[in-house]
Amino acid sequence: MQYIRVEQDGPVKTITLTRGDKRNALNLAMLDEMTAAFRAEPAPADRVIVLRAEGPSFCSGMDLAERLEKPAKPSESPIEVMLHAMEMNPLPIVGVVHGDAIAGGNELALHCDFVVASTSARFGMSLAQIGLAPTWFLTKKLMEVAGPVWAREILLLGDPLPSTKMHELGIIGRVAPPYDLQKEAKKVIDRLAANAPLSLRAMKSMMVRQMAYRDGIEHAEQDRLVNATRDSQDSKEGIRARLDKRTANFKGV
Repeated sequence: MQYIRVEQDGPVKTITLTRGDKRNALNLAMLDEMTAAFRAEPAPADRVIVLRAEGPSFCSGMDLAERLEKPAKPSESPIEVMLHAMEMNPLPIVGVVHGDAIAGGNELALHCDFVVASTSARFGMSLAQIGLAPTWFLTKKLMEVAGPVWAREILLLGDPLPSTKMHELGIIGRVAPPYDLQKEAKKVIDRLAANAPLSLRAMKSMMVRQMAYRDGIEHAEQDRLVNATRDSQDSKEGIRARLDKRTANFKGV
């Protein structure tokens, strides 16, 4: 694979994002590789998947340059497909977040069953700052883990929050200083690796099913609103401004 590395060590599978020179921005090929990795059927003795990343950032979200060149169709959301594959994977997933997790990177982290983050990492959803909006599926996840009050703060303001604040709010489970991050993550990974695999799978499946009730709510009008942001001139201006490192000039069209 070109953009991720998959390794197996006993009952532990590790998936590492290797596009560190691009802050692990998610391009379409990378999303395809990740989807395939999370859809792969685990061996009976497998217990846990670990998600890590190379480079200074955990994941900066979608590749904005590619998005300008290849706009997604309204009916397509490759990141949603990949995140759904994560959610439906039968094994618990531990995200080891050493650096910033922004926009799609934030969703990537929060779709892990456990998050162990460095105190130097930040989490955020900056889509409102570039003229975009998350889909129904992605907003649902943020509401589940953050609750309505902090989902509003994260989505509508768009400013990143320190991992320590995310931990204080109960949005992520564990934080550790950078020098202690791997040690703290190993505690969680080793505990999961020692547990009964059938129990882990049954429990994860049960929790995913119990939280899936919002999928059945009619949301065609919300999809239309999200697609309108994606197709707007403001979104093109916002993406160009972010790439150019300047302030966007939004006009509401």
